[in-house]
Amino acid sequence: MPANKYALLRYRIIDRCLTNQMRPYPTKEDLRRACEEGLYGSEGERISISTIEKDLWAMRNENDLGYHAPIAYNAEHRGYEYEDPDYSISGLNLQEQDLQALRFATLTLLQFRDMPVFQQYHSAIGRIFERVHATAPGDGLDQHVQFEQAPKTLGTEHIAVLMSGISEHRAVRFHYRKFTADGGDGSERCIEPYLLKEYRNRWYLIGKPEGAEHVKTFALDRMRDVTLDDARFIRDKNFNADRYFKDSLGITSGSDGVQEFRWAAAPLLAHYLDSQPIHASQQPLEDQEPPHPGWKCYRIRVHPTYELNQWILGFGSEVLPLGPEDWVKQLRNVHLSALEGLGTEVG
Repeated sequence: MPANKYALLRYRIIDRCLTNQMRPYPTKEDLRRACEEGLYGSEGERISISTIEKDLWAMRNENDLGYHAPIAYNAEHRGYEYEDPDYSISGLNLQEQDLQALRFATLTLLQFRDMPVFQQYHSAIGRIFERVHATAPGDGLDQHVQFEQAPKTLGTEHIAVLMSGISEHRAVRFHYRKFTADGGDGSERCIEPYLLKEYRNRWYLIGKPEGAEHVKTFALDRMRDVTLDDARFIRDKNFNADRYFKDSLGITSGSDGVQEFRWAAAPLLAHYLDSQPIHASQQPLEDQEPPHPGWKCYRIRVHPTYELNQWILGFGSEVLPLGPEDWVKQLRNVHLSALEGLGTEVG
């Protein structure tokens, strides 16, 4: 028979008593008093020892509750305890679909367990993973779901310091070396940190350099000697993370303004683009005649960035750029340079 709401409240109170490490091994009388105080205060109805005994039995054995609580009497300490010290009814009584969702979430969390910023939570994350996945049949969800992971993610050791700078409004200093052939030994930077963002398994800091009017993007894997500065700053109220990346494809927010880019896609790629647009502004070009039968034309409105070109070039002959004209010429030159680098004769 389903428990009434007062019984369920008593179960929660009993659970809190059994998990209270400051007052371990409560007696039946301790549990009775705690339930009476929790439900009725110093004045009110009385709760009997027999009610507590029934509650303990129900928490152990009642299938409708689904607790199957490992409650045991400890003769040495003359009180009750959970035989499993990590047990609590607050984390149970879940349907299978709820457990599946928790297992999926713990797999996501487990990806970040070895990042330096999460080192202090390493054991806690491990316990959560083991506890939730202990209920999984067979090989467990981790044998059915794999997340994308980079072989090595550099720069994550700086995340904790940068997060402190963002939350405390303190400037950060670091040595920075650009990814260019003439990057040299790099330079010292002082930045007002605003946002940490991950893109394709790399981490980036968006912040305003000392004395600058606009924010810039810095890759964490190009930083070293990251420290908090004593100087504090007032965050620019005009910076909004969602708005900053709204018209961008990737990690870069262009400075040349938003433009419309058009291209045609081969039939198979068009199916992918329809099911997963590359940007929120993507739309089909209904009035554009496709260059080949079965192809489909699209447009987006974004900043001209390296990531946009990288995406288009990555699909090779399955994509045909249509405009603007200077963009089409830019991509054509990239393809021609690649052919020349392969030693292919270009007519």
